[in-house]
Amino acid sequence: MKQQGAHPGDTEGTPDASSRPDTAQEPGGAHRDVAHIDEVEGDEPLLPARVHRPSDLMRLVGGLLAVVVLLAIAAFAHGTTSGLEQDINKGTGQAPDLLIKIAGLASSIAILLVPVAFAIERLIKRDGLRIADGVLAAVLAHGVTLATDLWVARAAPESIQDALTQPSPGDIHALTDPVHGYLAPVIAYMTAVGMSRRPRWRAVLWVVLLLDAFSMLVTGYTTPFSIILTVLIGWTVAYGTLYAVGSPNVRPTGRTLMAGLRTVGFRPVTASREEAADAAEGGDRGRRYFVTLDDGPPLDVTVVDREQQAQGFFYRAWRNLALRGFATRRSLQSLRQALEQEALLAYAAIAAGANAPKLIATSELGPDAVMLVYEHTGGRTLDSLDDEEITDELLRDTWHQVRALQSRRIAHRRLVGDAILVDRSGTVILTDLRGGEIAAGDLLLRMDVSQLLVTLGLRVGAERAVASALSVLGPDAVADCLPMLQPIALSRSTRATLRRLARERAEREREAVLEASRHSRPVRANEEDDSGPVVLDKADKKAVRAEHRAEKRAIDEALDEAREEDLLSQIRQEVLRIRPQAPVEPARLERVRPRTLISLIAGAIGAYFLLTQLTHIEFGPLISNAEWGWVAAAVLFSALSYVAAAMALLGFVPERVPFPRTVAAQVAGSFVKIVAPAAVGGVALNTRFLQRAGVRPGLAVASVGASQLFGLGCHILMLLAFGYLTGTEKTPSLSPSRTVIGGLLTVAVLVLVVTSVPFLRKFVVTRVRSLFAGVVPRMLDVLQRPQKLVTGIGGMLLLTACFVMCLDASIRAFGDESTSVSLASVAVVFLAGNALGSAAPTPGGVGAVEATLTVGLIAVGLPKEVAAPAVLLFRLLTLWLPVLPGWLAFNHLTRKAAL
Repeated sequence: MKQQGAHPGDTEGTPDASSRPDTAQEPGGAHRDVAHIDEVEGDEPLLPARVHRPSDLMRLVGGLLAVVVLLAIAAFAHGTTSGLEQDINKGTGQAPDLLIKIAGLASSIAILLVPVAFAIERLIKRDGLRIADGVLAAVLAHGVTLATDLWVARAAPESIQDALTQPSPGDIHALTDPVHGYLAPVIAYMTAVGMSRRPRWRAVLWVVLLLDAFSMLVTGYTTPFSIILTVLIGWTVAYGTLYAVGSPNVRPTGRTLMAGLRTVGFRPVTASREEAADAAEGGDRGRRYFVTLDDGPPLDVTVVDREQQAQGFFYRAWRNLALRGFATRRSLQSLRQALEQEALLAYAAIAAGANAPKLIATSELGPDAVMLVYEHTGGRTLDSLDDEEITDELLRDTWHQVRALQSRRIAHRRLVGDAILVDRSGTVILTDLRGGEIAAGDLLLRMDVSQLLVTLGLRVGAERAVASALSVLGPDAVADCLPMLQPIALSRSTRATLRRLARERAEREREAVLEASRHSRPVRANEEDDSGPVVLDKADKKAVRAEHRAEKRAIDEALDEAREEDLLSQIRQEVLRIRPQAPVEPARLERVRPRTLISLIAGAIGAYFLLTQLTHIEFGPLISNAEWGWVAAAVLFSALSYVAAAMALLGFVPERVPFPRTVAAQVAGSFVKIVAPAAVGGVALNTRFLQRAGVRPGLAVASVGASQLFGLGCHILMLLAFGYLTGTEKTPSLSPSRTVIGGLLTVAVLVLVVTSVPFLRKFVVTRVRSLFAGVVPRMLDVLQRPQKLVTGIGGMLLLTACFVMCLDASIRAFGDESTSVSLASVAVVFLAGNALGSAAPTPGGVGAVEATLTVGLIAVGLPKEVAAPAVLLFRLLTLWLPVLPGWLAFNHLTRKAAL
């Protein structure tokens, strides 16, 4: 099938084929028609009309950060901003009046004429889409400026108002505009239409902007910060618009490729688009064509354009940030740099004696694409070969090519299956050298060895892969790569394959466990008849326990038989057979781990909430009026609550889990709950802790679920009991705040939406069912162990008692006998406030708990002067002060692999 491309003359900057003759010279002087040479064989996919460029998104984020920094400087550096404005006004005040008037008049006219002139120029060149993008960006910028003016006038701090406005020269009672409503749209328009790529128009725009800023500053109608903010808003809105709607796609077509080949001296006849390779590495490997020539052997041509090069940008940026000492290629790379890098690697590989595609020509295809022309190699990739075709000789030949590269310190960086080509004669050719590196360090060279070991091991097994490497590289070189044998050092596609194999192994192990469980429980299935469960005597109970032990042994044996080692472990074992003293400890390759990043973000959020709370505290009266004996008692009860929480958790875990480490996990929970809703953070942390302690994932979830279920029941029963003891006349009517009501209403709306949408309903039901599927069996297991059950329920009661006594001690620290309230009333207030805090969507119930506790204590007769500091002390001891030890415990358990 053939598809005609667009004529190269339709693309600006593309080599035109019209200067070439339409006939080709045959040997002997004859001519034949080659009018079909602009055709591309194969159904070349239609290119999208617009693409979303990561560079536009990065500029958008950069603009937003610049706006935030500017406003922060205006808010906190008031003296600096005032001095800067005075210096500028003093300097500009000496300018001649005639010059000021001429600059103001010229800029006022030019700032309207320049966009119109540029629009006419673009329309003449039939580039109306860019004009439409510019108009949209201008409209949005105008709306943002209006919103900013409104915010500065009504809600912004006074320091920001002073930095962005000043008294208007025409009316001293009025202020100047914080943002210029006409200037920001012009900047957004000119940026969105692409003036930055046209130097003359860009120079004219900057002259106009400088003239306008000068005239406005001299006449007193603006401030320096207002001008900077205006430019940033226009710039940011423009790039946000471009990223949202997309930029026009300027990718070259197949016909443009044919014209480009003729410009470098080739006489192409046809070009067929090859199937796209796996895009798991970021999808930036270029489009490939097989080109036949009129007077020579065929060619392999790779076309790299700006849009395709940007694919995988965020993945590469994260790798560059996270990895220590090495990374993928630079996240943002010009086409010229990409062309030069690939050409350099191609020449260097051949000079090193490795088999690599021979690069014979390079060229630009207009301003937004380049092409690289290679001699045609043919053959098939390693991934496409059958298992029986991968011989030991082929494996050794592959390692010989890698050794040739490493002899000249060349790192391939992507030795996966589709980068290893085997031609018709069985010769191995290394392709895809674009991401490689010359003068590579030992780290990158060792990573190449580990990557190729895994690539070959996925096809032929660990034993043959290691044996072939040892026969070529030697035992020392192979042993040195063991610290690099970790997922983070492997390619993206290889990691995905290893994860898939791990899921398959886990599924096989699960099936083996279920099968063993079914075959080991025949007696229990027949213990019941139609009349119901059988009442067991002491001997029968011993038999049941023996059956439980036999079932556990059968499950463990089945699990041991079904357990398979992963490929990386198999490779390590094969190498250690040859070099038992080889280092096996994985090298530290990550500079920033995702978990570390999450911890830093969580710590920042917790610090923000803590600082906002502490700014409203009057520490003088708080310290001077406190009874320090009761404060010490409150501290003791707060510390004892973590022991109680550990008891409440372990009471529903039949497996053996260390008690001190469980207490440390509850202390770590005090840090987690400050950055997540109380009902979410603790559950996730305890589940993770039990899994790390050796409890199987399903049973860990079931244990935490059973603990939560029992805790909810105990909470409701205690609330009713203490409410009854307090008496209806003293039971407070606790009205939640508007925030809590809004949160509950939001939750209700979300529940209605989820239940009304079939897809969401099925998704939630499936997840909830899997979450609580093992809760009831887990509770039955706990019921068979009375000691565990007593520990769990006792821990829950002790936990509530500790919090109630802590709140009561906080009240007594600021009150006296005349202001005391009953312990039952304090318990009711705490239980109600804790329930609302768990329902509130804020971390740790911040805001909702404080308001509820304060209102509740006042309602039961406590004076406001005592209730407010008592609640503040209680929250400091149970929420804010434990954040630091919680963070330390969290990091300690993380380092010990307990979380």
